[in-house]
Amino acid sequence: MVEPTSSAFIGNVKRVALRQWLALTIALLSLTAALGYQNGLMQLDLPLYDQFMRFNSRPARDDIIIVGIDDYSISQLGRWPWQRTLHAQVINTIMQARPKAIGLDVIMTEPEALTTATSPNNDAALSQALQASNKVVLPMVTAMMGSGVTSLLPIPEFLHTTRAIGHIDLELDKDGVARSVFLKEGQNGIWWSHFALALADIGGQAVTDSRGELPGAHLSAGRHDNHPLDPLGKDSSVDNNLKGSTDANGPTVAAGQWQRDYQMHIPYAGGSGLFRSVPYVSVLKGEVPKDFFKDKYVLIGATAVGMADAFPTPVSGTSGVMPGIEINANILASLLDHRSINIAPTLQTTLLSILPVLLALFSYLLLTPRFSLFLTAVLMATTVAASYFMFTHGLWVAPSAALIGTGLTYPLWSWCRLEAAISYLGQEFMLLDQEPHLLPEAILPGNVLYQGEDVLEQRINAMRTAARRVRDLRQFISDNLDSLPDATLITTIDGRIVVVNRVANDYFATLNIHNIYGANLPPLFSYIASPPSFETAPHHPFSWPDLLDIQYQPALANGTSVQDQKGRDLLIKSAPCYSARQILSGWIVSIVDISSIRAAERSRDETLRFLSHDMRAPQASILALLELQSDPSSALPQEEFFSRIERASRKTLGLADNFVQLARAESESYRLEEVDFQDVVLDASDEMWTLANNKKITLITKIAEGEFITKIDRSLMARALCNLISNAVNYSSAGTTITCSLLYSVEKGSDGTPLHVICQVQDQGYGIAAADQAKLFQRFQRVNIPDQPKTDGVGLGLVFVKTVIERHFGTLSFCSVVGEGTTFTIILPLSTV
Repeated sequence: MVEPTSSAFIGNVKRVALRQWLALTIALLSLTAALGYQNGLMQLDLPLYDQFMRFNSRPARDDIIIVGIDDYSISQLGRWPWQRTLHAQVINTIMQARPKAIGLDVIMTEPEALTTATSPNNDAALSQALQASNKVVLPMVTAMMGSGVTSLLPIPEFLHTTRAIGHIDLELDKDGVARSVFLKEGQNGIWWSHFALALADIGGQAVTDSRGELPGAHLSAGRHDNHPLDPLGKDSSVDNNLKGSTDANGPTVAAGQWQRDYQMHIPYAGGSGLFRSVPYVSVLKGEVPKDFFKDKYVLIGATAVGMADAFPTPVSGTSGVMPGIEINANILASLLDHRSINIAPTLQTTLLSILPVLLALFSYLLLTPRFSLFLTAVLMATTVAASYFMFTHGLWVAPSAALIGTGLTYPLWSWCRLEAAISYLGQEFMLLDQEPHLLPEAILPGNVLYQGEDVLEQRINAMRTAARRVRDLRQFISDNLDSLPDATLITTIDGRIVVVNRVANDYFATLNIHNIYGANLPPLFSYIASPPSFETAPHHPFSWPDLLDIQYQPALANGTSVQDQKGRDLLIKSAPCYSARQILSGWIVSIVDISSIRAAERSRDETLRFLSHDMRAPQASILALLELQSDPSSALPQEEFFSRIERASRKTLGLADNFVQLARAESESYRLEEVDFQDVVLDASDEMWTLANNKKITLITKIAEGEFITKIDRSLMARALCNLISNAVNYSSAGTTITCSLLYSVEKGSDGTPLHVICQVQDQGYGIAAADQAKLFQRFQRVNIPDQPKTDGVGLGLVFVKTVIERHFGTLSFCSVVGEGTTFTIILPLSTV
């Protein structure tokens, strides 16, 4: 048997698929977790980080103003460096507007050289301006000296008069882009706040991160009591912490391990030129309104091309770099807005990376390949969207690990399933090829079909051949079902109709029931007819659901007979339908129209009654007469004896003749010829004239002018007209008139010629009562009129007439009034040739 082998193979395929899925799931989750544990893949995640940054731009703060040492100012004031008295004038000018803080981003680690002995001390002027404002932050830088990093501070004169010192170091990633900064850097226990953090602290803005409030700027002039403790708990004042030395380049801090803390990923507000800026020379000349700097953070720094400390940033745009003073403005704006970008913990990134991979892999067990591919794309897009959403809320979760893992799931799983499909198709085709080929097939050359094709294509072509065989077999079965003469339905086990042949559709259409596909069988049959009254089991009356019960099949082996709403006799049969594994899968139900069989049975019964009674009675009379005649005492006169013998013989002959004529009328062998119908009418009238004349009845013929060419069997049609005229004579009293008329119909064809001929036989006889009219054309039915003479016959004459007329595609009708007479009308088509 092939079926068990196929089932075992399919079960094995399912087990292999599950093992492959588990192995692939473990491998991909491990790979994704390893990539996610790195918390970002530089070359993949950083460009996406930068793109998110550009999408997440925001308006610049109104309280941050840049005083730019730009190309215009250099052209007005001369080449750099400028005298420090200019810085003092600018600071004094800005201080008149009472700003919140001033950041002078100019490196001043050396004293300004004196050109003459009488030249003014520019450093002293700037120092006085710094001390007078008490809101200026100066930068410090770091330098490599020997084997370590050394901090370079402003000259002591500025160191003791400025409000705060802030470092301006940036953290450059491996690609050279400035994306983050450490808000605290230091060495040997001395911690320096960032330049922007110092400005925020002077402006009275508290800055916090995940660990709480950050310590503010701490290095200031000795006379100011604003030296909070550093994070290590040490006093960070200048006098206690400057343990280095002072050289020609200004104060330095002794070399040691450089420390950094409070890393902040900068949420850039936008590209270069975002913040409001005024030229340095405009401030110096007083061209800026006096209140322009009121309650503002003012950053003074270089923006001129070639002298600015510019760095690449995520939002630099086409320029490629952004001046350091603008980067500090972005840092300050982020501190004031309490904005920052936190890097997600490694564990969180790992878990979020494997989540879409797991969802994709689970979907492959439930969805089709097309929807799986769509879902994979949706998961990858959702991963990017979720990463961007979290980025806008200050959390960076690197998505590349999740994208790589999710992107690998579909091709790897497709590869596994492709291998399984190739194996399955090959095995299944071998099993199908072992099945007997029920239909003839065209013989193809050896391996011509498979030349130049890969293994999968060969398997697909093989399966295509098997599928074609199945389709051909299905079409073969469908054609055979439609060609069946009986209505056939195929149902499921519970009786739902799944297959309907053409005859069944046509049958139910006659009952105004359409689209029975999917209907339930028992309620449908209940609508057709009531169940017959017999028992399918002891004390169990038959009902329509019994057709679908296997235990009642022996009792229903020969079907059950019912009569539907249209009066048709039906034989309902049902048989179980089994699968190749002998499992009950449904039912085959047939509806056989046995109306003709039942009609034949009734005709047979009527014929038997006719033979046993009407035909037998005259013969019995003849035998009785012969017995009486053999006894001289009971013998009849010879003339009367022969008269009775003649009447009985003629009656038998008439009955036999009527029966033979009806049988011929119902046969299929008609000898048709083109005849002028008026000749048939005249022949019938001449034949019946003697009968009418003997009864003193006038027979009149009325024929319209013209020819009435019809295609008929002349002898049968003449016999039918004779029957009608004979009936009219028999059921009319003496002295009446019978009229045979022939005329054209009113209906005409496209050429104006009549389409039909109308023949009427009208008498003035007794008429037919309404109760007798219904049985007028039934076999062996005779109309007996009270108080009227009885006539011979067995009731086959009008049946013969009706049969002949209908076989000639005509119609026979009548109208009758009791006491006035009856008119029979024949309508026949005229010949078109």
